[in-house]
Amino acid sequence: MLLRPDGDDAVIAVGQAAHAWVSGQLARAWGGGRFPPPSPREEVCLGAEQHDVGMALWDLEPALDPETGLPAPFYRMDRRTHLTLWEQAPRRLLTQSRYAALLVSLHGTGLYERFPPRTDDPEILAAVDAYLAGQRGLQTRLAAELGAPEDELRRNQALLAAWDDLSLAVCQAALPRTVPDVPSAGGPVAVTAAADGDRGVIVDPWPFAADQVEVRFEGRRLAGRFADARALRDALERAEHVALRLELHPAAR
Repeated sequence: MLLRPDGDDAVIAVGQAAHAWVSGQLARAWGGGRFPPPSPREEVCLGAEQHDVGMALWDLEPALDPETGLPAPFYRMDRRTHLTLWEQAPRRLLTQSRYAALLVSLHGTGLYERFPPRTDDPEILAAVDAYLAGQRGLQTRLAAELGAPEDELRRNQALLAAWDDLSLAVCQAALPRTVPDVPSAGGPVAVTAAADGDRGVIVDPWPFAADQVEVRFEGRRLAGRFADARALRDALERAEHVALRLELHPAAR
């Protein structure tokens, strides 16, 4: 779950699958200037669009974050729950595309390699090790079945990480943001708010084929804070659905 500020005492709760949809939109628009489009295009775009499929049902009834009285965002989820959902994600994609499933598995293990859990709990550490070992076995098997070159997979893994970061910045209105290690960028990509406020986002350098890119996603508007999980679930059931459209532009030259 992502939380986008919407006034003094309200947020728009954006599901992980909605954020992943934005990642897919970015993937399909990618490919301008020195930035080549993803390849194999359809499989990579599907993986980007579905990379958080493991969390789709969880986001219908998210846990309450007792510190905020709001849905627990993805970075405050219970670690065991997070591992279980990420283990399920590539399995859910296997009947659509083995390549997309492989890419989602690589993305999940990449997240744990980049952001290892800050804990000394031996059970959590053992669970993370088991998750990584299981996913690496799946990755080895799928890569061999598909004949996917290692350099291609690593590039596409890095692309998905970049789209994920860019989508998080856009969906959460968490700007400015620097997206590191973007393939072909020659450095980081900067994401900032445009002068027109909520609807405009500046991306520099510009990696898209079109001169302007519009992304859209949906969320549920929550006002106030909630004392328990039942109150949160009831509020989410009644919440107003909000459709958002945001425009991405290159920096002025």
